[in-house]
Amino acid sequence: MMAPVRAQQNAQTPVPPRQERQQQRIAQGVKSGQLTAGETARLESRDARINRQVARERQANGGKLSAGERQQANRELNHSSRAIYRDKHNDRVQK
Repeated sequence: MMAPVRAQQNAQTPVPPRQERQQQRIAQGVKSGQLTAGETARLESRDARINRQVARERQANGGKLSAGERQQANRELNHSSRAIYRDKHNDRVQK
């Protein structure tokens, strides 16, 4: 399993509440057995990629995201949220 989102953020950047909630949903799915190891790895990898992308964009723009970058990040987080839901509610369970 990959490192939690919080560990991937540097000390100066707090984890936004939405990303924290999504990480908690993944953790709950692992704990309940709703997510397999492969599903968990894929979901956490996707979220880590989004977090790295946002961090790079912030760094390039003096700590801020443009409206378009914010919109893109939100779209990707929506996609990730749907994937979490789908994976938690499919017929595959952790063995």
